[in-house]
Amino acid sequence: MKLYSRVQIPLSGHPFKLDEKITILGSCFADSVGAKLQQAGFCTCINPFGTLYNPASLRSAVARLDGKDLFGPSDCVEMGAGAGRICSFEHHTSFSRPTAEDFLRNANARLQEAREFWASCNRVILSLGTSFIWEAAGKVVSNCLKRPAAEFTRRILDTEESVMLLRSIISAHPEKRFLLTVSPIRHLGDGAHANTVSKARLLLAVDECQEADYFPAFEILYDELRDYRFYAEDLVHPSPVAVDYIWERFLESFTLASEREAILQNEKTARREAHRPLSDR
Repeated sequence: MKLYSRVQIPLSGHPFKLDEKITILGSCFADSVGAKLQQAGFCTCINPFGTLYNPASLRSAVARLDGKDLFGPSDCVEMGAGAGRICSFEHHTSFSRPTAEDFLRNANARLQEAREFWASCNRVILSLGTSFIWEAAGKVVSNCLKRPAAEFTRRILDTEESVMLLRSIISAHPEKRFLLTVSPIRHLGDGAHANTVSKARLLLAVDECQEADYFPAFEILYDELRDYRFYAEDLVHPSPVAVDYIWERFLESFTLASEREAILQNEKTARREAHRPLSDR
């Protein structure tokens, strides 16, 4: 008896190898996958600007990694809602600091580290969360920093715009192999229908980018794990069990069979390290 629909994922012709360097950019699902890769022993750089959600923000992040300029005083923005902290429109609020000096010191240190890694990495994972973008003074922002909504305009990228943005990243870096995925995490602020439209445009866009690989994390959660027991308490994010299952499917399709024993051993070591008492470290 068949009790669920299994998503068929062909074996990748470009599997990830333990000696490769992988940059992971995108939604909070990218953080989850990046943490798994790190525990498995892969050399990774995960979201050096914090969580990013849309193709336009990803292109801005890559432009920063390709460039030479550091963040300066003109990039510093005071957060709203009485936060009393400084961040930039290119960063997630986790990068915010009490003063501009503290913010710039941390942001630029992370940027320089990420640039060095980016220059030598050969694999890139882009995790797309939404087609909606926010703009301030005509420029896409990665985060609104809790500032008044009247300062921004909001719109949804059409499929062609997302294809153009993704292809501009991929074509500029022929030395890197790209893997695209659409985050299964729902964005329900505008309702279920708007979330579906947003995700649909992303799925259509990645389907157009045949020059990159695709991992169906979205389809696995929606088609194989279509039950709220596979969601966290907020009923939006995948549960740890779901993340583990999606990770297992990734290992099956995008890693070398000859390296899986080493990957499993690395994961066991990472779990032991995580459970060691602080006094033993």
